[in-house]
This record gives sequence, C-alpha cells and structure tokens, in this order.
Amino acid sequence: MRPTVVLLGLFVAAGCASGPQRAPAPRFDWILRGGKVYDGTGAPGRVTDVGIRGDRVAAVGDLAAASAAHTLDARGLAVTPGFINMLSWAPDALMVDGRSLGDLEQGVTLEIFGEGWSYGPYSPWQKEDAKKQQYDIYYDITWTTLGEFLDQLVARGISPNVASFVGATTLRQHELRNEDRAPTPAELARMQDLARQAMGEGALGLGASLIYAPAFYAKTDELVALAKAVGESGGGYIAHLRSEGPRFLEALDELIAIAREAKVQAEVYHLKAAGQENWPKMAQAIARIEEARASGLSIAADMYVYTAGATGLDASMPPWVQEGGIDAWVDRLKDPAIRARVLAEMRSGTDAWENLGRMAGSPERILFLGFKNPALKPLTGKTLAQVAADRGTSPEDTMIDLVVENHARVETAYFLMSEDNVRLGIRQPWVTFGSDAESAAPEGVFLKSSSHPRAYGNFAKLLGHYVRDEKLIPLEEAVHRLTGLPAARWKLKDRGCLAEGCFADVVVFDPAAIQDHATYEKPQQFATGVRDVLVNGVPVLRDGKHTGAKPGRVVRGPGWTGGR
Repeated sequence: MRPTVVLLGLFVAAGCASGPQRAPAPRFDWILRGGKVYDGTGAPGRVTDVGIRGDRVAAVGDLAAASAAHTLDARGLAVTPGFINMLSWAPDALMVDGRSLGDLEQGVTLEIFGEGWSYGPYSPWQKEDAKKQQYDIYYDITWTTLGEFLDQLVARGISPNVASFVGATTLRQHELRNEDRAPTPAELARMQDLARQAMGEGALGLGASLIYAPAFYAKTDELVALAKAVGESGGGYIAHLRSEGPRFLEALDELIAIAREAKVQAEVYHLKAAGQENWPKMAQAIARIEEARASGLSIAADMYVYTAGATGLDASMPPWVQEGGIDAWVDRLKDPAIRARVLAEMRSGTDAWENLGRMAGSPERILFLGFKNPALKPLTGKTLAQVAADRGTSPEDTMIDLVVENHARVETAYFLMSEDNVRLGIRQPWVTFGSDAESAAPEGVFLKSSSHPRAYGNFAKLLGHYVRDEKLIPLEEAVHRLTGLPAARWKLKDRGCLAEGCFADVVVFDPAAIQDHATYEKPQQFATGVRDVLVNGVPVLRDGKHTGAKPGRVVRGPGWTGGR
C-alpha cells in the first residue's frame, strides 16, 4: 500500500500547485499610513495611504494589505508634495551647511535660485568679483557654468533639491562687467548664447532684478533678446520689476510687453506695492495681470507674506553712483561733490530710480541685518534712526557712511507694504510663494549676521496664520500653490505632485499646529508643526529632527540636453 499513498500525495500536491494562488502583497520601501493626502492638484484632501518605492511614489490608496520596510503613521496629519520655494537665496548657506534647516523645518524640498544673479556662467573677472563680495561665508569658486555650480552643490551633499534661472545680471556682467551702456550686437549675441547654454544645463529660464545696478542699466530690448533666447527651449522670464513703487504699473507693463514680444511666460518676483503712497496700486496691478491673462498671456507672480522687504543700502542710492562695482561706488561716495549730489537725490522725490529709503517713510522703518566689516556688526538689529542718533548724523549721511565703512552694501530690512495688500496677494489663484531669503540655522557662522523672519517662517506663516487662522484660502488651494502650480508653470517634470510616478518629495505636517516663530526682533527661530519630510524617497526630517541624509538633486528645466 505504501506506493499508493505516495502517488496520492503527489496528486494532491500537484492539484494545489495548479489551483488559484494569492498574489504576494506588494512591498514598498515606505508606507505613510492614514494621513489626509493633498495631492497638489487643489483637490480636497482624502484619508488614504502613500507607498514609496525608490525615489518615486508607487501607489496612493488603500495599502492596508501591503507591506513595507518602513512605515510612518500619518493619522491626523496632512500629507502633501514637498513645497517649492520660488525665490531662494540659499546657495551660500548650502555651501557650508547642506541641511537647509530653516526651510526644511517648513516643508520646503526644492530651492529655486536666480533672481537677477545666478552662480554662473562666470568669466574669470566675475569669479574674482564674486569672491570679493563674500562675507561671513567664504568659499572658493571652482566652477564656471551654472550647471557646474548646481552639480557641485549636489556633490557636496544637500538635503533639498535645487534649481535655478540664469541671471540677466550675470549675463550682462559676463560681457559688460558693471558698465552703464547698451551691449554691442556682438556682446548681446554672446549673452544670448550663454543663456542658451544655461538652458541646456537645466536652467528654468531668465531671471532679472531691475532696481539694482548693473541690471538697472539694461533696456527693455536687451531683456527681450535674452528672453527670446531662453524661450527657444521652453524657458520663461521672471523679474524683480524695475519699480515696485512710484512706477510700479509702468514696470509691470514692461514685464507684460517682454512676455508678449518674446512669446514666453512671465512672472513677477515678490508681488507688492512698496511705499504707503503706492499701496492703492496693488489692486490696479492685479487687474492688469488679470487683463493680460485674459488676452492669452501666461503672466503670474510669487510673493512672501510679510510687510517688510530685505535687501541692501544700495536700494537707497542712485544707480549711477554704483557703476563699476563696489570699489568705484565707495570712491565716488568719498568725493565731497559727488556725495552732495547723492544726498540731494536720496532726499528728493524722484521716480527715476527706486529709493527704498525714502519709500520706507522714516528711518525707524529701516532695520540693519548684516555687515561685512566686523567693527560694524554691533549695529546689527538696530534701526537707521538709532544708528543715526548715536552718530549724530542725518539718516542719509549715515547710510553713505555705512556703505563706505563696510565697503559693501549693508543688508537691510525696509518696512514698505501694507497687511491688507499681503492678504490681497495671497487670495490671487495665480500667486505662488518664495521666501526671498537664505535657508540657514541659528548656529555657527549664521549667527554672525541677523536675518529677515521670512527666512525661517514664510511658508509656516502662510499655512498657519493666513490659511488656518484667517482662512484666506482653503488648505488644498494653498498646497496646490506651494507645489503643483509652480511645478506646472516651470515645467518641473514629476515634481509638485503626489501620485503614482511622481518623485517622492513628501511632507507630513499638522495643519492645526504648523506655526512660524521668527520675528523681526528674534528672526532666527525655527517654525514648528512639520513632522516628517522625504526628498527623493529618503527621509531628511523625522519627528522634526534632521536625519543626516542629503539626497537632494538638481531639478532641470525644459531645455536640458543631458550635458553641462
């Protein structure tokens, strides 16, 4: 009987093998379970799971039966795509601290550079000039092109992803240095070729910053020519307007005209009406943008959510005195006759150039944030009114003296905008958001200067104060405008989304608790409420603490050719 038993056993085994079998449960690297997922499209959130495999989102849905190497319990929390900082000045900070903690603690996973100045393409003269401008943070400049710079950042190790526009100022300085003249046809052609090269390396388009020398010297036709060059491969134009004050509307008209003539999309950096007498122009500017959009042009804007801007004392002096760079600028200010002319212009009501010192309204509304000269650093955090009183000099004389003594522009905050206009800007569905600041940490070299609170709080303030507390816009719309909208506008493939196939840049935060803490008096304070952040599928923030991981990559624009 023994052989029969063996045969029966084989038959049963064969029958089991040929019958229906349960497919193995899918395995993920990470599953984020039970969070309220806002996918970046503007759709309302839904409670579900997110599965991540490698650097991509592999599934969004009910993954209760699925397994993963790691899980995150996201119940009661929002799960969103990583936030996009449309205007970042993080490069210097990232050169010495790749963690990007100031923004990471707010959920930012992509830093976009290039407001007028970009970190390439550089001529030998530009490399030396850029090194001369460094203070607090010093490093060698071993790259030449914009693509090489971005690659070098990644090679150093950074937590966020990075992208950049090519700077119109940088292109101009490459050929003309800091001269106040129009480029020759040959120089302009070389500038266009450099712009095309940067697009091939992954630039998003052309960035301009037109109140500052030497960008101020560029005429509209120069900007159109450069915008056409980046537009050939799908890039756009983004600009700090030639005026945000007395000639705000005319400057906006210039941006719209450049977009129309160059046939590119365009965006206004940090949309605002600066100076109390100009506050009514915010609504007028929005109406002009709406009109341009209705005509078929792709015009939009970004903004930060504060009533003070931050720049330098160069924005309080006429551009002509700054021609030739810092050495020439300081030499002129030391000449009594030239100084007298500068003082007269600083005190006048001219609209020939953007005078932020006058637009602030009083020296009490001008706050010093950083100095290059160690002897001046004790003035950090003081107002112009305080320093002028201590020195016994007029506000205008004090500003001139400080530039001469610092032998560099002085980092300065100007209180220029109205809170009502901040709210008005946030309400516009085509407005995205940028900090216009570095991403640092309240430690080490970063304590040598102060900061604007937007560096630590811009995105948390939007989501906490304006979205949750004031209910200006729904949370799903705010997430869309921090993620999917800027990604779509600037052709960032598979970024800004939370769906199968998207890069796994993911933020887990508590909408009821997210909060900014940075103030003008104490700006270097982290926001709270963001619990976890993943970049390219790698956790960089867990339970609000940095993991040590630096998986950031270069996010390339539409013209990228795969080369450098």
